[in-house]
Amino acid sequence: MPPQLLPASAAAFAPRASSVNVVLGSKVEPWLTQTLKRINRVKRPLNSIPQHQRCLTETLSSPNAIWTLASLMLPKAPESDLRKDSNPLIEAIFNYQIIHVEAYIVHVDMVLRNEVAYKLTPGSIESLIEYHKDIYCVDAKADTYDWPEKEQHAKKLHEDFIQAINKFVFRTHVSALEGLEEEGAGELLCGKSEEVKNNIMGLLNKPLLPPPPKIIDVVRQPPLLPSSPVGANIWSQSTPSPAMPAPVEPWRVLPSSPSVTSSVESTTPIWTNMALHEIQVPSPTVPYSQPYSTAGMFYSSPMVTSPIPALPLPSMLASQCGVGVGYGGFGWDRYQEYTTTI
Repeated sequence: MPPQLLPASAAAFAPRASSVNVVLGSKVEPWLTQTLKRINRVKRPLNSIPQHQRCLTETLSSPNAIWTLASLMLPKAPESDLRKDSNPLIEAIFNYQIIHVEAYIVHVDMVLRNEVAYKLTPGSIESLIEYHKDIYCVDAKADTYDWPEKEQHAKKLHEDFIQAINKFVFRTHVSALEGLEEEGAGELLCGKSEEVKNNIMGLLNKPLLPPPPKIIDVVRQPPLLPSSPVGANIWSQSTPSPAMPAPVEPWRVLPSSPSVTSSVESTTPIWTNMALHEIQVPSPTVPYSQPYSTAGMFYSSPMVTSPIPALPLPSMLASQCGVGVGYGGFGWDRYQEYTTTI
C-alpha cells in the first residue's frame, strides 16, 4: 500500500495553510477540466497540467473554500431538560439543533492514492466539543451508576474526544471534486455525507464505562494429608477393624520337635496334674478365626487347618515313662490306642 502522505496542516491543532497541496498526474481527467471551467467566472486557459494545477490550487486556497461534509441533528440540552410535548414536531423544534460539519481541503493527490483529504474547520470543532461537554457527558453520567472515580472518567472521556475530533481527517476519492462550486466551496456527493456523519457520531457516542470489577482471589485451604498434624484427628478416626488376637511370645509356642526340651519341662507340671479321663479333645466345629502373623503386620490368606487333639506325644513323655510313671494308671501297654487317634 502506498504511504499515506499528508501535509503538516492536516495535523491535530494545526492552523490552515495558506496554500493547498495539489499533486496532479501526467494526464488530466476530462471531468476536472469541465469542473474548473464551470466554477471560474473569469475565463482562464486550461491547456496544460501546470495550468490545471495552478487554477485548482488557487481555488481551493481561497478563504471561502469551505465544504459542508454533513449535517447533524443533536439535542439542545440534556435529556432531563428537554421539553415534553404531545406534538412531535413542536418537540423536535424546541429540543433539537442542526450542526453543519464544515471542512476545508488540505491535500489533493491524483498520483499515488487518488484521494482528497478534508480537515474540520475550527468552528465545527468548537461546536462539537461544546455539545459533547454540556450535553453528551451530562447524559452519560446520568445513565450510569456512581463510583468513586466517575468524574475523572467523564473528564478523561471528554479529553479523548477533543484529541480525536482535532485529529479527524476525512479521506475520499478525488471524484468528490465534482461537487466543487464557486470560490472553492462544495458539498460531498454520492452518499459520502452519510459516511462522514457515521464517523463523527462514532467519536461522539463513546460510552462512559465504569471500571471492571476487581477480581478477588479466593484463598482455598489445601487438602489435609494424613501426615498433617492439624488433620491428624480426622485421619485417625477410621473404621474399627475386627479384634485381632494378642501376639504370642515365641517361647510359649509348643514345639513339635523332640530336640527341644525346655518347653517340655515347662509344660510338665500341667500334664502331671491331669488324668487321662480329664483330657478333653476339642470339638471339630471350632469357629473359624483368621490366622495372625507377627511378621510386619502383613495380611496373609487364611489357611485351612483341621483341629488337632491336644494329646501328649510319646516323645514328650519319654523321660518319665521309662521309670514307670503314668497318668492315672496310664502305661505303655495302651499307647497304640492313642497313636491311632493321632
